[in-house]
Amino acid sequence: MVGAMREVRMGPSEVVVDRRPDGTVYVHSPLTLGGYPARVTERLEHWARRTPDHSFMAARIDDGDWRHLSYAQMLDSARRIGGALVARKLSAERPVMILSSGDLEHAQIAFGALHVGIAHAPISPAYSLVSTDFAKLRHLVELTTPGLVYVADGAQFAAAINAVVPADVEVVVGKNPIPGRACTPFEDLLKGDVALADAAAPKVGPDTISKFLFTSGSTGMPKGVINTHGMWCANMEMLATHFAYFRNEPPVLLDWSPWNHTAGGNHDIGICLYNGGTFYLDGGLPTPNGIKTTIRNLKEVSPTWFYNIPRGYDAMIPFLREDAQLRQSFFGNLKVLWYAAASMPQHTWDELQSLARDTIGAELFMATGLGATETSPFAIGGNIGMTGAGVVGLPSVGLELKLVPNAGKLEARVKGPNVTPGYWRQPELTAKAYDEEGYYKLGDALRFFDPEDPSKGLVFDGRVTEDFKLTTGTWVSVGPLKLKLIEHFGGLIKDAVITGLDRDYLGALLIPDPEACASVAPDLPKLPTFAQIAAHEGLRARFAELLTSLAARSTGSSTRIARAMVFETPPSIDAGEITDKGSINQAAVQKNRPEMVLALYAAKPDARVLQPERQTA
Repeated sequence: MVGAMREVRMGPSEVVVDRRPDGTVYVHSPLTLGGYPARVTERLEHWARRTPDHSFMAARIDDGDWRHLSYAQMLDSARRIGGALVARKLSAERPVMILSSGDLEHAQIAFGALHVGIAHAPISPAYSLVSTDFAKLRHLVELTTPGLVYVADGAQFAAAINAVVPADVEVVVGKNPIPGRACTPFEDLLKGDVALADAAAPKVGPDTISKFLFTSGSTGMPKGVINTHGMWCANMEMLATHFAYFRNEPPVLLDWSPWNHTAGGNHDIGICLYNGGTFYLDGGLPTPNGIKTTIRNLKEVSPTWFYNIPRGYDAMIPFLREDAQLRQSFFGNLKVLWYAAASMPQHTWDELQSLARDTIGAELFMATGLGATETSPFAIGGNIGMTGAGVVGLPSVGLELKLVPNAGKLEARVKGPNVTPGYWRQPELTAKAYDEEGYYKLGDALRFFDPEDPSKGLVFDGRVTEDFKLTTGTWVSVGPLKLKLIEHFGGLIKDAVITGLDRDYLGALLIPDPEACASVAPDLPKLPTFAQIAAHEGLRARFAELLTSLAARSTGSSTRIARAMVFETPPSIDAGEITDKGSINQAAVQKNRPEMVLALYAAKPDARVLQPERQTA
């Protein structure tokens, strides 16, 4: 059943398409991007004058209550901390490095640095807390040469700091100073001279570096993406143009996204900052256990725009079904459901819309987009009337998209005021990232959902760097195939590595989801090991059945998984097999686990190898 959609004012979706004789296609909006500030904290100053007492950010404190920072309070903190940072003579050459997760202290330090034009670098906590050799953290410290490092809890990060951060670099802690190392309490930063900040702020301009955000390292060590004030401000105007209702309805967000990623740290915080909204720090995660924190929060916070990954929405659905109060709080003021990281399975889409109809009598606008750390990140976004599997929308106003023929696909490249000038202290990587016309190479392939009607949007068509050929010469589109495989397994696997380069058939190495596997195999522990999952006969039989039903839907050798194996040990962040985002490095896994790949292609596969049953006519 399809019902009426709740009214939501979205921006324009007109598009101009210029097709060249060589097959290159240029796509852009016919409209001009509106004006935007020269520096990020101009917007903080604006709302501190206009709505000084309105809550900008809120987070739960130990007793469970919400602690709010108003726009005026955040600006006051930014001026005080900014003055302290100026006094320390910090700069892009000696930036502020933040190792811990998002919290209100993290936010105050970040806005203090932004206000006075000192770059900051939020780092994935996994590089300090999950890694055992600290190789990626060491690389980032050497690359950025920080002048100050902040952690919320010195005890939690002591091992990483002692191993990697030079002794002459100041360490600021929220609590628990590190034994044997001089540490500055966070509160000392709030004693900075505001006169120094007030003198520095007007000198910040669009070319001033706001922050360094690091790529996930899926193809090697993380790269430091330069984010300027102009990039971020342009992107916030792009977002406000796309989600036009923000102009009159200051957004309310409840968000778990890490701030060391561009989605959380730029996109989601930027939505609130630019439009005078309120940002609630969720503290939850899109997992069966982590979602419980999100559910608790959603009973108290009614968002007007909400983001999650498809697995996160799946985890929310059982709670929404059972709790009418939760449904009303969640859907009551909601205008947009945004998703990313994977295609939304149809059953998840249908269930969310059914719950919305039952609660508010209408369906919600649901869509996704496409961007990168290098694009601030918003570049391409879905709009009203753009629906269908894999549809990511059209270029935002102000962005130019170039589609270049590449191995039978159209490789996407972009140019605009939201695109990075390059990678910090890595000129050779910067040079490779742009083409001869100055377009940044996204590495993604796109195609029109309807070639005869471009207004229906573009479809994600995989990563061009991951695709390969079988020995038959047939191209394998890894991205769409992997998404199809993961969706078909219904949450039992988190990810997969597709094999088959210069082979006769495709194989897959399956990364199981322990919680999901335990839910269908009650005789397993609540959190089984990968080895227990791989050896469980019931799960092996279930995986083989799913391979069989997937093979029945396949259209040929480039889409049929002929053999599969389950990881017996988790992918390693230190070995580069998995990024801090949880995404898999296909090449690193195959390089590090050659015995698994060989087993998939052995003449007589051993008992670990799963195969679909042969189909009979």
